[in-house]
Amino acid sequence: MKAAPAVTGQTTRIGKDPMKTSKTDLTLALAIGLATLALTACDKPEPTAKATQPAAAASSGTDKAGDKHGEHKEGEAGHGEAGSLKLSAEEIETAGIKVEELAAQEISEQLTVTATIRPNQDRITHVAPRVPGRIVKVHVNLGDRVKAGQALAVLDSLDVGEAHSSYLQAKTQLAVAKADFERAEKLHGDQIIAQKDHLRAHAEYEKAKASFAAAGDKLRMLGVGTTPADDGRAVSTFPLTTPFAGTVIEKHAILGELAQPDKQMFTVADLSKLWIEANLFEKDLGRVKTGAEAMVTVDAYPGESFQGTLTYIAAVVDKESRTVQARVEVANPGGRLKPEMFATAAIRTSGTVGVAGKAKALLLPQEAVVLMQGQPTAFVEEHGGFEPRAVELGEKLRDRVVIKNGLQAGERVVTAGTYALKARLLKSQIGDSH
Repeated sequence: MKAAPAVTGQTTRIGKDPMKTSKTDLTLALAIGLATLALTACDKPEPTAKATQPAAAASSGTDKAGDKHGEHKEGEAGHGEAGSLKLSAEEIETAGIKVEELAAQEISEQLTVTATIRPNQDRITHVAPRVPGRIVKVHVNLGDRVKAGQALAVLDSLDVGEAHSSYLQAKTQLAVAKADFERAEKLHGDQIIAQKDHLRAHAEYEKAKASFAAAGDKLRMLGVGTTPADDGRAVSTFPLTTPFAGTVIEKHAILGELAQPDKQMFTVADLSKLWIEANLFEKDLGRVKTGAEAMVTVDAYPGESFQGTLTYIAAVVDKESRTVQARVEVANPGGRLKPEMFATAAIRTSGTVGVAGKAKALLLPQEAVVLMQGQPTAFVEEHGGFEPRAVELGEKLRDRVVIKNGLQAGERVVTAGTYALKARLLKSQIGDSH
């Protein structure tokens, strides 16, 4: 058996170089550590994602709020501030919008009442015959203008014929009695006849004169003339005339019919002056008095007025309506006003203030005020647009209305094209609601 070799201080190399081996192991360990660290980092939740998520949400909220704010600004660009409308110069011209500076104007305090136009009852006549008669001629038609004394129709009456015969008979008797008296007077002067015969002839003459006068009066009372026919015979026909000039407003005359005294054939009215009849409330009686000026307007002539005078206030109050009847007389040149038209009368009151019964107020055309949600509204030009403004209205004066509250003198107010602005504003409000 061989003996083992002795151990010495020398190191025996087996395989690779020990220095090289240690460097390789170190590099491998470092690579494994970095890989492990990377895997560990991937498995853990990422803290920065959690930290940034609220910020992102906040950023998103800010963007949404910004978007909403942007939409609000975009709407304000079309509507202006506080719901006002902004229009271009071309849109204003197309809509016919006109703006005026509001100023206090001098007005008369007035009481405005509704009324009805009536014919002047002092200048109206119902024409009817005084005796029965058959209509043989009709000279006028409905609406014709007639003169005083003009014949409207001709009637044939038995009563008139008899009366005219009596007149002619009385006329003949008068002529005979007159001749007898003149002869008796001459004979009495020559002392040929006695005094009593002279007195008898005188009495017959006086009687004949009275009979003749009575027959003539009867014809005149019947509305018939005393002129006989060309051949001297009695006349049974007579004209039906009007007592004054006017217009035929009613006609009931039919050719061939029998006319009666209790049935009117024509109504003739003088329409050169008309009555405007209105009713005053008790509370207004102290504000008006007869002789006050009044302005009358009708729908047939917009923007035009007719000047009249308050001529009558009734002495009693109607117990049912609690009103007092009043009347305004107005001239009717050209016959433009028609009876039975509805009218508005603005009566100047006795309670006016200011110089010469004048007062100052803010006035706007009636078309400058529109209703929005049941509230009278006007449009004011301000902030570069047109802003709706609720107003309180006073009395109406012709085509204008008094503004009691809501506007001030010096403000620029839309006087034309208000309805176009109202339509635009309503349209924009509907768009905003959706």
